[in-house]
Amino acid sequence: QVQVVESGGGLVQAGGSLRLSCAASGSRFRINIMGWYRQAPGKQRELVASLDSSGFTVYSDSVKGRFTISRDNAENTVYLQMSNLKPEDTAVYYCNAVVPRLSYWGQGTQVTVSS
Repeated sequence: QVQVVESGGGLVQAGGSLRLSCAASGSRFRINIMGWYRQAPGKQRELVASLDSSGFTVYSDSVKGRFTISRDNAENTVYLQMSNLKPEDTAVYYCNAVVPRLSYWGQGTQVTVSS
C-alpha cells in the first residue's frame, strides 16, 4: 500500500510564497507521475501541476509563471513552490502519485491566501 503525505500548507497574505512537500512511500513499482491538485469549496478538484519521471511537466494556466513543481526521484518526493499567491489560490491541495494501473492520494493540506 502506497502512502502519500503532504506538508507545508498554511495561511499567507496575497503576494506571499509557500512551499508544499509530498512524500510517497511503500510502492513496489516505479512512481511514474507525481502531481498536485487542489479543491476549493464548492468546486471540483483540478490539476495544478504534475511531473513525470522523465521531467515532463504540466501546469494549469492559472498558475503558470507563479508555481514551480520539482521532484526528487530517488526519494519519491515532489515539491510545489508557490509564489505571488492570490486569494483565488485558496484551496485544499492534494498530492497524487501514479504507478502502473493505480493512483494514490494524500489527505490534503490547506492553503489559505488572505487579501
